[in-house]
Amino acid sequence: MINNKMIEFEESIINEIKKCKGRASIKLVIDNYILKVDSQEPFPSASLIKIPILIAAYRQKELGLLDHQRRITVAAGKTVGGAGVLQALSGNLSYTIKDLLTLMIIVSDNSATNLLINEIGMESINDCLVKLGLAKTSLNRHMMAFAALQQGRDNYTCADDVVECLMTINNGMFLSKDSRSEMLNILQMQQFKDKLPALMDPGVVTTANKTGELPGVQHDCAIIQCNDKTAIVAVLTDQLRSHEDGRQTIRKIGKLVFDFISEKQC
Repeated sequence: MINNKMIEFEESIINEIKKCKGRASIKLVIDNYILKVDSQEPFPSASLIKIPILIAAYRQKELGLLDHQRRITVAAGKTVGGAGVLQALSGNLSYTIKDLLTLMIIVSDNSATNLLINEIGMESINDCLVKLGLAKTSLNRHMMAFAALQQGRDNYTCADDVVECLMTINNGMFLSKDSRSEMLNILQMQQFKDKLPALMDPGVVTTANKTGELPGVQHDCAIIQCNDKTAIVAVLTDQLRSHEDGRQTIRKIGKLVFDFISEKQC
């Protein structure tokens, strides 16, 4: 049932979307309540594409096609720039598939992501996207693949699809409970909390989030839990004049969601 508090909450969220100094979209699910603003509009996915890669990796594990304990050696000089730590470490060290998945999510490691794309296979990842029903999400290039970008090949997603991924991880039927628990634990170890969780009290809520950014692009998505309430949200922004404009929009929406589901509001 929609009450006055919920109407006020919804109006506040929509107002923040409208004030964004760029293009913005959102999908928010709290129990049976759903709020959507341009949630099917495609955006450059930036690092949000790493969430369906994570799901694809666990799907292959369950099919017996990918051993998450198998070790891969990261050859010297074979890393890429941007986010992540592998580029700063000594070469020729080995990591398990599970290690690479963890690095891909919690520090958004681009080198780990590229290794995983090669191991899983881009075609297999996109096949997984189809099986998940992600109509606006596609993986068309590796991370930091500037030549592909110049050829017009990029990775895309939308707020609807990102929330569908998070719902799959939180309580979906696509994967086993054990796989979903492992993925949720990885997301909860996220190191980048300067967007949706930035203004939340970590003593009150548990967040499992994944950010994304490119020039002019700022995204974040999260599973936010407070007592018996769960909010699943994705906020995507692009065409920004400054990164801080997008971050501020996402932070303010995160605070509104926190205030709504926190103990004071429950």
